[in-house]
Amino acid sequence: MSSSTAVPGQSPIAETAPLSLCALEPRVPADRLVAEMVPPPRFDSVRFDTYVPDPNQPSQTAAVGVLSDFAAGLGGAHASGSGKRKWFGKKPTAPSAPLGVYLDGGYGVGKTHLLASLWHATPAAPSLKAFGTFVELTNLVGALGFQETVRTLSGHRLLCIDEFELDDPGDTVLVSSLLSRLVDAGVALAATSNTLPGKLGEGRFAAADFLREIQGLSAHFRPLRIDGEDYRHRGLPEAPAPYSDEQVTRAAYATEGASLDDFPSLLDHLARVHPSRYGALTDGLRAVCLTEVQPVPDQSTALRLVVLADRLYDREVPVLASGLPFDRLFSEEMLNGGYRKKYFRAISRLTALARDAKGLVAQ
Repeated sequence: MSSSTAVPGQSPIAETAPLSLCALEPRVPADRLVAEMVPPPRFDSVRFDTYVPDPNQPSQTAAVGVLSDFAAGLGGAHASGSGKRKWFGKKPTAPSAPLGVYLDGGYGVGKTHLLASLWHATPAAPSLKAFGTFVELTNLVGALGFQETVRTLSGHRLLCIDEFELDDPGDTVLVSSLLSRLVDAGVALAATSNTLPGKLGEGRFAAADFLREIQGLSAHFRPLRIDGEDYRHRGLPEAPAPYSDEQVTRAAYATEGASLDDFPSLLDHLARVHPSRYGALTDGLRAVCLTEVQPVPDQSTALRLVVLADRLYDREVPVLASGLPFDRLFSEEMLNGGYRKKYFRAISRLTALARDAKGLVAQ
């Protein structure tokens, strides 16, 4: 539907009215959650040979070799001895060595690129490989139930878990139990994180009380350290300064498929939409336009924004904003707390999307 709008100080413009994310409340069926466990659109075409290691970081080159070999080793039969779980008969013997690899490194060193490349390189049908963030995996359990999730994933050759982080004791016990069942079924694991597996949960909850579960998780993986600086900042200009409300509004009306919301209202809306639906919330978006960006008021809101930033980044949706720059979204207390790595990742990704949005503003 077309409409005419007047922007303060400008003549009326007649364009297609932008969408409002605050007006959307998507419903996502459980079977879609399973079918969409593939690398996100940003990583559709990545491969090991498109990863460009930093010549000053030999661990990046080494990681490509290790993961290539890992993928090749998954080309035979299912690790349990067949292509699907044998529900009757002898239970498969758990492998003596870790049947998984854990990519540890700072944000922006290309861990997700490498994880997606591993998914693509593993010689198995897409239906036998699953790829999702840690949040998406726990949401899958919430949608299907624990036993059905085990049954659904047990016949897979590989499960890739991006952004593996334990945020609370419930996640620790849940994921420990789930991965143990999948490893017993012969599913190979690969994960990325900013935290070594034995240090998961530190600074967020009483991790020492759940040491057995954390150590059990750690035993499933061979850690692979990837050093380096955030590639999004290598030789790139500084993030663009925020635009005016007027510029953002005009760009939203002039860009087909754009959304337009004021930032405080969007944060309120995210509290009413389950994070498992944030991907569906962004379906078909060409750009996100936000006015009145201001500091995030509390940690729960901040963590929801992190998930939305991840989904926007995965889908390469540019973000045009007015108000404060994205590096001032989170308070010093947040940036020094247990979730600091998540917040820095969100800042890094939103900054990259802000750069992508520069072309939306008329010069």
